[in-house]
Amino acid sequence: MNPRKRYPLVKTVLVAALFAALLPALPAGEAAARAAAHGRADKVSPELRSHMSAAPGAPVSTILQLSAPPTGRLNALLQRNGVRVRGHFAKLDAMAVELPAEVVEELASFEEVESVTRDRETASTGHMTVTTGAEAVRTLPALKGNGSASVDGTGVGIAVLDSGIYADHVALRDSGGGSRTVFVKDFTGEGTTHDFYGHGSHVASTAAGNDKLSGPSGSYTGIAPNAKLVNLRVLNKEGQGRVSWVLAALDWVVTSGNKYNVKVVNLSLGAPAVDSYTIDPLCKAVRRMVDAGFVVVAAAGNDGRTASNKYGANSAKSYGLIHSPGIEPSAITVGASNTFGTDDRGDDSVTSFSSRGPTRGFRTDADGTRHYDNLVKPDLVAPGNKLIYAEALGNFLVSKFSELHVDPNDGGLNSNTRRLMYMSGTSVSAPVVAGAAALMLQVNPNLTPNMVKMILMYTAQPLAGFNMLEQGAGQLNVEGAVRLAQRVRGDIGTRTKVGDPLLSTAAPQTQSTIAGSPFFWAQGMTVKHGFVTGAALMTKYQAVYARGHLLGDGVAETYDSQAVNTSLMSSGLLLADGILLSDGTPWGDETKYIPSGILLSDGILLSDGILLSDGILLSDGILLSDGILLSDATTQSLSVLVNGDAGTPYMK
Repeated sequence: MNPRKRYPLVKTVLVAALFAALLPALPAGEAAARAAAHGRADKVSPELRSHMSAAPGAPVSTILQLSAPPTGRLNALLQRNGVRVRGHFAKLDAMAVELPAEVVEELASFEEVESVTRDRETASTGHMTVTTGAEAVRTLPALKGNGSASVDGTGVGIAVLDSGIYADHVALRDSGGGSRTVFVKDFTGEGTTHDFYGHGSHVASTAAGNDKLSGPSGSYTGIAPNAKLVNLRVLNKEGQGRVSWVLAALDWVVTSGNKYNVKVVNLSLGAPAVDSYTIDPLCKAVRRMVDAGFVVVAAAGNDGRTASNKYGANSAKSYGLIHSPGIEPSAITVGASNTFGTDDRGDDSVTSFSSRGPTRGFRTDADGTRHYDNLVKPDLVAPGNKLIYAEALGNFLVSKFSELHVDPNDGGLNSNTRRLMYMSGTSVSAPVVAGAAALMLQVNPNLTPNMVKMILMYTAQPLAGFNMLEQGAGQLNVEGAVRLAQRVRGDIGTRTKVGDPLLSTAAPQTQSTIAGSPFFWAQGMTVKHGFVTGAALMTKYQAVYARGHLLGDGVAETYDSQAVNTSLMSSGLLLADGILLSDGTPWGDETKYIPSGILLSDGILLSDGILLSDGILLSDGILLSDGILLSDATTQSLSVLVNGDAGTPYMK
């Protein structure tokens, strides 16, 4: 197979439309006055200011992030009448505070207050084991002493932050019939951990469902079918949540997750990415998690296409709508691919609904100018169209959309604990990757979160005709990821230097064969505003693999240029000059989609609606004007969950 063979590119329709930003920046004088009063750039997020302007005088729910312990003066403010501390997340240096709008400026004036943002709403945005390559690794030798002869997630805990888990479902039990859900806790205040909405049980079984249910063409098995599950309920009976609920759950994981050997955290939920990842509360919490050694997987979002005629274009591709916390660099952000129901990966594509990059969170400087993050996301894609997995008893989704129910037709009794349903979206793509991470950590518990992320991208399959802002490195390849993870040395520590050998054995072949068809790995990884390629990523130790670093730290940037940082990355690595369009072979010399300098300068892409080569850049103004996930965005996400990509078959 020729590694540079050209494949026909998928044709796309050019959409010519330009929009002005829907929410203009604050007047420079006003922003400067605020900044002067604060002694720094504005600590109050633009989205919170917009919310207060829309409802002046109304109480506001905020997330307060601290850079130091609260002083006596701040504590006194927090004890005033009308001010209520609704949550204190000590491990994350954050608090949820409800207070009158007129007190926000005073709150932001304290030196120990790093930022004040809105406690915004969050929402949930079976041939799987064959087509992802998970089935191909089951018989690989697992580590000694882990109690399993199969690579199936044994010994690894996955925390599922979602709408709850129906733990009695057959797919979520162990070989002896006992529950694999080892801990449950509700953070919504509803006093239950049952999955009344129906989203969390499907997500949990996608990551870790067993093989006890099957259909005419095979079993409905999750990626890591023997992993333990931790049920942290942060979405209520309607599938809605708050940032503060998610923060409380993440704080619990940092404090108590090790007791249940939680190694992977799945976030199949999201909020609009308005603030820069540098101040967004969910992003900062995820960074704490990753620095503490947890692998965090986040859904990219389901806003990859515009609503019909809504923005001057008929169902055009939309760019720039990655959700929070998917905009966080340390998270593994997952978009959705479509396998069209076949094991062969040659016909796979990125779904039309999968959110595309670049990330559009922003910070506002002292002059009122917005600076957009413009990071390359998602990091990779995984199957996410019409996946069939566990159905929670009496859940809202199936009650409202009966067509989601699937009869397993496996000859077993049609009891409540055997029911199945299908869902679509990046919410079901994320747990596919979470399960893959659990397999990697089973065969090599010494992997850092950054190593897991690098390996997942390095071994991914680039999908022909899609650019890096759509698929990141490419589509998940469990076979390659586990095979490479096994070879990483187990003795890497503080004395390991940049350029030291990373592998304990010879480097593996950089291709996989699934369903009889071979394909080459991506052989690179996304970094900030570009893409690094080179065999040294898998053969030599890079300082950015250590905790406390981002993979992107290996690239030094100026306003309009970037280069490999030789103090953190070894020789033999190349930085791609732009965002590339895949031809289905290893990344390297493909057609350039856009120059990476456009993302670096953050001046060219400031206005929403700018024309890219095959779609329209949308961002904060669109989501803010539509009601913060509770109106248009939630409606679109629910439509994706139920319908997926129209005209495509069921998948299992």
